[in-house]
Amino acid sequence: MVLVDTSVWIGFLRQGDSLLSDLLNEGAVMTHPYVIGELRLVNISKREKFLSLLENLPLAVQASDDEVTYLIEENKLYGKGIGYIDAHILASSIMSASLLWTLDKRLAALSKKLESTHRTK
Repeated sequence: MVLVDTSVWIGFLRQGDSLLSDLLNEGAVMTHPYVIGELRLVNISKREKFLSLLENLPLAVQASDDEVTYLIEENKLYGKGIGYIDAHILASSIMSASLLWTLDKRLAALSKKLESTHRTK
């Protein structure tokens, strides 16, 4: 499964993305309540239909604030240029054993680093 970040969805809404379309058709996409929340704040055509699609996707495991705090402190994520919502999405992708697809370069780099660290432990 692939946890799709807000940045990818925004690109999809603006110009489409054949890979995301394929993953959706294969049932390989999951989402997170914070991604849905962020997208609720975007001006989207066919808003209700799109949000309904998102809300019917499988949800990633939602990390608690304590789990996110642990991830931040244990991996020294402070000062790395990601926000708290990003840290939640990152923690959820790890806890769900899913890939994280994001267009945010800093978040993508941390995801790649932590994915390999997580798999070697």
